[in-house]
Amino acid sequence: MRRLERYPAPSGAANALWHVYRTVSFAKAVRNFVFIQISRYMPLLAVKRWIYRRVLGMRVGEMTSFALMVMPDVFFPERIQVGRNCVIGYNTTILTHEYLIKEYRLGDVVIGDEVMIGANCTVLPGVVIGDGAVVAAGSVVHKDVAPGAFVGGNPLRTLGSAKEDVPPGGADAAD
Repeated sequence: MRRLERYPAPSGAANALWHVYRTVSFAKAVRNFVFIQISRYMPLLAVKRWIYRRVLGMRVGEMTSFALMVMPDVFFPERIQVGRNCVIGYNTTILTHEYLIKEYRLGDVVIGDEVMIGANCTVLPGVVIGDGAVVAAGSVVHKDVAPGAFVGGNPLRTLGSAKEDVPPGGADAAD
């Protein structure tokens, strides 16, 4: 179950996204966007981690690595916490907001220690990914992930334990 704060859209015909700058300042959004774009292409992991921590306010553990093109939430990156010694795969998106037709939702994302998130994943707001978990490439994380679990897909399902040996070619190679 995702932990989300729900807020109704202001009355009127427009959807919640039309009112985004009532929830986050335009200046903050522009500043965050610029620094996130710099970080997406930054090959130096220590510099990228410094920007995430010092400029964007994310809580990022030691030795955690963000691959190229990772996209943290532009509006509320301070709601992202990533533990130590994690790998966040190429082109992964970590969201802490959802703007819908009649409401918007906010939720913290907590990623534990020694978590591996594969390439091209989307992590939705309000989820917790437990210590030692592995998220397969291309997954949509729409619910909590237990510590040590190996999960993947859309919808997300448990594929096994992160401690189990995965055969060459991935989980499907064993079939």
